[in-house]
Amino acid sequence: MSIRIGIVGYGNLGRGVESAIGQNPDMELHAVYTRRPPESLRIHSAGVPVLPMEELEKASGPDVLVLCGGSATDLPLQTPALAQRYHLVDSFDTHADIPEHFARVDAAAKASGHVALISAGWDQGLFSLSRLYMSAALPQGQDYTFWGKGVSQGHSDAIRRIEGVLDARQYTIPKEEALRAVRAGENPELSTRQKHLRECFVVAEEGADLERIRRQIVEMPKYFADYDTIVHFIDQQTLLREHGGIPHGGFVIRSGRTGFEGRSKQLMEFSLKLDSNPEFTSSVLVACARAVYRLAKEGQSGCKTMLDLPPAYLSAKTAEELRASLL
Repeated sequence: MSIRIGIVGYGNLGRGVESAIGQNPDMELHAVYTRRPPESLRIHSAGVPVLPMEELEKASGPDVLVLCGGSATDLPLQTPALAQRYHLVDSFDTHADIPEHFARVDAAAKASGHVALISAGWDQGLFSLSRLYMSAALPQGQDYTFWGKGVSQGHSDAIRRIEGVLDARQYTIPKEEALRAVRAGENPELSTRQKHLRECFVVAEEGADLERIRRQIVEMPKYFADYDTIVHFIDQQTLLREHGGIPHGGFVIRSGRTGFEGRSKQLMEFSLKLDSNPEFTSSVLVACARAVYRLAKEGQSGCKTMLDLPPAYLSAKTAEELRASLL
């Protein structure tokens, strides 16, 4: 029997989830739920209904929901509310607010007997698991996380909010000298500015004060002020042609020592290079939906993260197949 998945929200992430379901033979798309007029959506899966969000108020539905809204305003409300009726997965990624989000979702899921997995993806998610495995294997060491080269959608949006800006893309780029020092086992103490560079491609309104826009970008608190930031002004056609995708990736590295007196240097690294951030994130969410389904079948309830999952529960293979193929 296939695991029936419901997609909540149909932007870049929702479309990625639909595609990922098609690559998993033990799953099927049950429905897409949207706040937009359902008739306005054209999805790729023939015969699958597109339904208004109000349909989620019913007791019956898919086996697992995958929530594809944003962390700023959607998931803080949607996840605890829907955990009262469904098993679900979300990609909540506002790091400082995860403990509060976990507590609210946990209370709702335990009260209703559902499993809700939050903050799934690659960071948080696969990078978090890497940090866990690495620190367990090398307790005497230091973690380093580098993001990019990739498009930061939040930073790009912050630039677009500046007066006189029509469109923008911002890339987060690891600094090569910092990466080299970490990979050499030097265990450097790195500031924010020393680890990453921010590069911005901006389409400005005709006649806009370009120097004012550049200054507002590089001096923007919490986004750019703590980084070396490069600003390029280009036209809309060039932006769409050369910067129309959503690539991303990064590295998790742990540098440590083992042996008596710490004589041996050890280095562990996990890296990602992604053509499409939302499509890859969606693939992780779908694997997590499988794990949630299995936990629910065992009678578990409450909020979970990827740190709580048995790794085998993410795979479509049986335990016997995994032992034969991976051990």
